Amino acid sequence: MRIGIVCPYSWDVPGGVQFHIRDLAEYFIRLGHEVSVLAPADDDTPLPPYVVSAGRAVPVPYNGSVARLNFGFLSAARVRRWLHDGAFDVVHIHEPTSPSLGLLTCWAAQGPIVATFHTSNPRSRAMIAAYSILQAALEKISARIAVSEYARRTLVEHLGGDAVVIPNGVDVGFFARAEPNPEWQGDTIGFIGRIDEPRKGLPVLMKALPKILAARPQTRLLVAGRGDEKEAVETLPAELRSRVEFLGMVSDEDKARFLRSVDLYVAPNTGGESFGIILVEALSAGAPVLASDLDAFAQVLDQGAAGELFTNEDADALAEAAVRLLADPARRGELSERGSMHVRRFDWSTVGADILSVYETVTTGTAAVAADERPGLRARFGLARD
Repeated sequence: MRIGIVCPYSWDVPGGVQFHIRDLAEYFIRLGHEVSVLAPADDDTPLPPYVVSAGRAVPVPYNGSVARLNFGFLSAARVRRWLHDGAFDVVHIHEPTSPSLGLLTCWAAQGPIVATFHTSNPRSRAMIAAYSILQAALEKISARIAVSEYARRTLVEHLGGDAVVIPNGVDVGFFARAEPNPEWQGDTIGFIGRIDEPRKGLPVLMKALPKILAARPQTRLLVAGRGDEKEAVETLPAELRSRVEFLGMVSDEDKARFLRSVDLYVAPNTGGESFGIILVEALSAGAPVLASDLDAFAQVLDQGAAGELFTNEDADALAEAAVRLLADPARRGELSERGSMHVRRFDWSTVGADILSVYETVTTGTAAVAADERPGLRARFGLARD
C-alpha cells in the first residue's frame, strides 16, 4: 500500500504528534508499505528518507502551547505536488483542524482520507468559530480516528460526527530493553518536557520540591528538556537548587535509559493533554508513575491502577504522594509491574494493526488519492496549479 501521512507540526521540534507519526511511518515501512510523510521543516533540518519538507514553519499559539505550523499559498502548492507525485492509496492527516498542512491537504485532495484528531480542548472557541471554514474539509474525510476518548469528545462537541478511538503507539520493547544509567539511579525523580511551557507542569513540581527534600534530603530531581534552566529554579531556595540536575535535550536512547533509571517519574502537566505519550513510554520502561489527574492521564493509567494520580496543580498533594512512594519500594515495584502489563495495549503491534485496518476499510473498492481539480475549490482556498 502507498501511504501518505501529513504532519502538521515542524519536524525539527520534538513533540508527541511528531513522534507518533515517525513511529507509525517506520512501523508501516517495516511491514513493506511505501510511506511518505509531508511535514514542515527548516532547510537545515536532517530528515529521514521518507519525509518530504513542506518548507519552514512559523510559531502559532495553539491549544495552550506554541505550535510551529505551515500554511499559505506556497505550502498549498507543495501539498498538491506531493499528492501528485505520491499517487497514494490513502492519505492520513493528523490534526486536520489546525491551520497547517493537514487542513491544506483536506482541501486539496480527493479519495480515501483518514484523519487523526489529537487535540483535547472542550472549550475551544477557535474551533467553534472556524466551523464553517472547516466543514468543507471535514466532509472529505473518509474515516476519523481520535487518540483518546477526550479527543473524541472534543471532535463530537465542536465539529459533529464521530471517531474510532485508537491510542498513540509506543515501541514497548525499545523502552523495556534499555540499560539503566547508574548516574541517574538512587533516590531520583524524573521529569521530561519543555521547561518553558507552563502546561507541562514543571513549576508545580518545583513548588512541591522543598517539601519533598525536607522529608528526603537525598532526593535528586532530574530534568530532561529544552528551556531556560535558571528561570526554572528561580523560585527554589538557593540551597536547594543543587538538588536539580538539568540534562538538556536527550536522544531517544537516553530517554529510554532515563525512564529505566529513575525511582519515580512525575508528570505534573496542568492541561491541554489529549493522551499522554510520555506516560506510556515511562510505563514501558517500568518506571513507577505519579501524574496529575487529568482525564487523559487517568485513562492512560487505568484510573490509577497502573500509576498513581494527584490533584491537578496541587503541589502539596504531589509532594505528599512523592514522599510516600519514594519511601515505599514495594509500592513502586507493584506500580512498575502493573504498568508493564497495562502498557502492552499501546504497543505498535496492536495500534499499528488497528490503524491499518482503518486504511483497508476506506480503500476497498476505491480509486487512489488525487488532487481535487474542481476550479471553485482551488480558487476559494488558493490552491491554483503551480
